[in-house]
Parts: sequence; structure tokens; C-alpha cells
Amino acid sequence: MNSPAVLPCCYNRLQCSPSITPPTHFLRFVIRKKRSLVCRLSDNNKEDDSVQDDNNSHQDNDQPLENTSLENNDGPQLNEQTGVEQDGTNVQVASGSPLPGVKPQQLDESIRIPKETVEILRNQVFSFDTFFVTSQEPYEGGVLFKGNLRGQAAKTYEKVSKRMQEKLGDDYKLFLLINPEDDKPVAVVVPRMTLQPETTAVPEWFAAGAFGLVTVYTLLLRNVPALQSNLLSVFDNLDLLKDGLPGALITAFLLGVHEVSHRLVATEVGIKLGIPYFVPSWQIGCFGAITRILNVVPNREDLLKVAAAGPLAGFSVGFILLLSGFILPPSDGIGIIVDPSVFHESFLAGGIAKLLLGDVLQEGSPISVNPLVIWAWAGLVINAINSIPAGELDGGRIAFAMWGRKASARLSALSIGLLGISSLFNDVAFYWLVLIFFLQRGPIAPLSEELTDPQNKYIALGVVVLFLGLLVCLPYPFPFSNQPAL
Repeated sequence: MNSPAVLPCCYNRLQCSPSITPPTHFLRFVIRKKRSLVCRLSDNNKEDDSVQDDNNSHQDNDQPLENTSLENNDGPQLNEQTGVEQDGTNVQVASGSPLPGVKPQQLDESIRIPKETVEILRNQVFSFDTFFVTSQEPYEGGVLFKGNLRGQAAKTYEKVSKRMQEKLGDDYKLFLLINPEDDKPVAVVVPRMTLQPETTAVPEWFAAGAFGLVTVYTLLLRNVPALQSNLLSVFDNLDLLKDGLPGALITAFLLGVHEVSHRLVATEVGIKLGIPYFVPSWQIGCFGAITRILNVVPNREDLLKVAAAGPLAGFSVGFILLLSGFILPPSDGIGIIVDPSVFHESFLAGGIAKLLLGDVLQEGSPISVNPLVIWAWAGLVINAINSIPAGELDGGRIAFAMWGRKASARLSALSIGLLGISSLFNDVAFYWLVLIFFLQRGPIAPLSEELTDPQNKYIALGVVVLFLGLLVCLPYPFPFSNQPAL
């Protein structure tokens, strides 16, 4: 689960699923549970690119600039839409909580954005050639701008970011997002002081270490069937845990490959990840790791690269180990005796077993397999459940990066519903559903710029991850042999 985020990783923020809210608070829908939003603002260029009026589907007809929320006339006024009081000098807005998973500063007074700063943003930072502002309103600790996007979103974001840097320094952040009500672009500017790293009562390293120790125990326990029927007997047979060491090492290796791949790609694209929290499971040894994303992700393509890296690496190594297990004979000449029916639990494992074992695989006739098959299969399952397109799992982040916030939210709801049905028949699905609901259901925190689609080659990688996860999780429905067992 890359999440505080997902498993073997999904980078965490512990918020609930999005819900439709009034227009002025649409970012609440986009960003987090019951917290306030915050968005990142980058800086923009002074150079003017050619205006592409017919190039973008997000453009509207130009409208006169409406000062709906931040302009003040004589004396204090109350914005009827947002309920924000305005005076002659400053616009006072409620201090908002930052990105999901980030704890806001405890300020003695509401954050104020001076009227002069708002004027600079509207007239000097935003412009006709980038984002033509048609209306604005206070939102939480910042300002929400509605308007018409000019040209490509990525270039516009870069230019506006540079301009804001030149005019206002590093005091503010910008986000270029989609309004879920009308699917039109909006920009949100918030003070950086509203964004502070989250602090916890228990040091992160201590909590992560405790979870890691329990995970080591469950990995060992999962590979000693004699102890699984009576967990209390473990304390009287601690020496038996060493029998589970080979299987635990293989599964841990696949977990490590998954996590390291996330981190290598995250470093490459400039995304900071927190300490992974491995989630123990007595059914499969480990559910993966929850890892927080500590900074704002620049765009959907970068998120897709990081989210897909872990499952791709885990599936690749796991698939090689699974094939090796079917091909290589057991080191002790005996291996593990299993009933062929177990291979009906996975379309991928069942298909490979049928392909490589042929008529040896007959219903009702136990066979001996290399234990590497079972160990690799467990690693594939861990990767697969983290590839489910739900919440802040790797699969949820992949779906969001490929298809956007609205489509991924619907797919997430569908996936959680199907997982709920599966949980009636499978205890792994049940515990995974509980974990997603309480820790990983999202929504995903806003990116700096959410309008630009990833390149097709990265979308193809994302589709491959979701497809492989489906093959591992779906059952194999076909009989293994038409010949009756002897």
C-alpha cells in the first residue's frame, strides 16, 4: 500500500471518500475528508505564448471580471455565498487545514490575504494569455479563481508559477484543478504557512518499527501451517518458526522490490515519501506497506510513474519466481503436497499450472510442488490487492492518474462494492476491505496541476498493472483435466 498511503505501498493520507459539496467548497470534494483544502500554486512567466483559444476544451466565452468575493466597497461586507466577512483593507477567510495527512498550524487568528496581494494575483500573475479570471472567492485559507484556461494546462501552469514567484516570492502555492460541478478549470492560491508537516504523538520510526516487527512474525507464522490452527501454541513452539524462514524471506524480498521501486522512481521525479508502515496479516503474511507522500505531487504523470513502479516490479519478479517454482524440482525431493483445487483461486496461477503441468494436474489428485510456487504466489497476491483501483491504493492512484478524479472516484466506489461482496466469501477480502475503508479510501490529495493527461506509454503501463492484478485475483474457472482421478 503505498499509503499513510497504499500497500506494498500507496502513499497515505487518511481521509474519507469524496462527497459532493456546494460550489464554493468544491475543493473539499477534491481534496479531503472533513479537513479544509489547500492547493499548490507555482510561479509563472512574463513571456507571452501564442493564445490558443480553440485548443482547449476547458475554455469559455470571455466574461467580464466579477469581483464576487474579495473586492470591498465602503465598510465591511458579508459574502453571501461563502459567509466570509470582508473589510476595507484585507479579506478575512477561515483558516483552513492543509492537504490530507498534513496537520495545519494552530494560528491565533484567521489567515488573511491582503487585498493588494489578491490584486497582484488577479491582474499581474494571471493574465489573458494564461488564465483569464472571471470571478474569485475566498476559500479556507486562500482564494479560489474561476476563469478561462488559455493554451495547454502544463505550459500555463509553468508560466503562472514563474510569475507568482517573481511577484510574491515563495509565500504562496498554486493548484490548477478541475471543478467537479462543471468540469472547468479553476486555480486556488493558498499561503504556504497553512501547510505544515504532520506531527504525531508517537515518533514515526517507532510506530513503523513496531509494525515491522509484527509483520516479520506474521510472515514466519504464515509459512508454518502447524501453528496456524492454534495461534496460542506458537509460544510453546517458538523453534518451529524457523521453519517458516525461507518462505518469509521470499515474500519479504518481493515486498522489498515493490517498495524500493516506488522510492527510486519517486526520487527521480522529485516526490518525497515517508517511512513505510508494513501491515501484518496472518492470512498472507503482510498486506503491504502504507507510505505517506510528504510533498505535493506535480502532475498526474508523475503520480502514475510512482504508483505503477512498485506493482510492475513486484509482478515481474513474482512471475519469474512462480515460473521457477513450477519448473524446478523441490530441493528435498518432496516439496509441498497440495490439492489442484487451490489453483482455481487465481486465474494467473491456475493458467500457468495448467500450461506447465498439463495432464498431471487432475481434479482430486494431490500433487507435489516446489514451495517456491506458494511463496511467489503470496507475493503476487500482495501486489494484486494493492493494484485494486480503490482509494489511495496503488491501483487507486493509477486510475486517478490515468482517467482523472471523477472517473477514478466512480471506479473506486465500484471496486470497494465488489470487494465488499467478495468479503462475504473470503476473509482476506474482508480484512482488506476494512483496511481500505478506515485507512486508504481517500480521496487523493490534490496535485499541483491535474488537467494534463499522462503520455500514452505511461497509461499503457498503468493498464498493464490493473490487468495483472485482475488476473491474480480472479478465479480460474476451467477444469484442469477431463480425465477422472484414479
